[in-house]
Amino acid sequence: MGSRASFRAAAAPESPDARGAYVLGKGTDTMIRIRPAGERGHFDHGWLDTRHTFSFGDYHDDRHMGFRALRVINEDRVRPGQGFGTHGHRDMEIVTYVLDGALAHEDSMGNGSVIAPGDIQYMSAGTGVRHSEFNASSTEPVHFYQIWILPNVAGAEPRYAQKSFDAASRTGRWRLVASGSGADESIALRQDVNLYASVLGKGEKLPLELPEGRHLWVQALRGSVSVGGRELSAGDGLAASGERKFSFAAGDQGAELLAFDLA
Repeated sequence: MGSRASFRAAAAPESPDARGAYVLGKGTDTMIRIRPAGERGHFDHGWLDTRHTFSFGDYHDDRHMGFRALRVINEDRVRPGQGFGTHGHRDMEIVTYVLDGALAHEDSMGNGSVIAPGDIQYMSAGTGVRHSEFNASSTEPVHFYQIWILPNVAGAEPRYAQKSFDAASRTGRWRLVASGSGADESIALRQDVNLYASVLGKGEKLPLELPEGRHLWVQALRGSVSVGGRELSAGDGLAASGERKFSFAAGDQGAELLAFDLA
């Protein structure tokens, strides 16, 4: 079994201002782009099946280096009893969202916890932190997303948070789960980003309006959803700049999704 360090070592951007390929061209007012699930980087290591929305580890594509402050969106499936051994990070905001199963975490700050569906786990690596992540079950796989966000400050003191947001708070609405302001009892991040989670029933509709000058990334986690007439299935991402108002409509199987409001 390998460690996450071997996959994460090449993930750091060349500069803290890296924005990737999802940027407005000169003279362009609007950009909407879909990142199909099937075109993500994919590696099956046996114990770990992982898909990378953006360049990460052994997967590199200059067209997909991140979006605004978003640097990593990985969808991971880990077999029972397996996981990532102790490894280090620094100067990165790391958010973990579990879809199925449970993920056990331990770190050099003294935290030990199990992350389950409905939980948001946050670790600000700052000056440096070491941690491990293992499937908490010896019989069932764990399926989760891990997200890396570039911080707005380097060399900060590492910190950790974990909160549970029940299904009712995310169903049929946008629930702010992490943000730069810590508003609405969300986890406070070191970056100007608002992260929303939502679960929609069959055919359910939900609007979203961003402030002027903001950018949107949508990550479809389960089911399918139409975003302004553009269809997303599980694993697809959508980047949008130059638009403020969005309409979401879930497909026949409903949808679970994350939306990032980014500077």
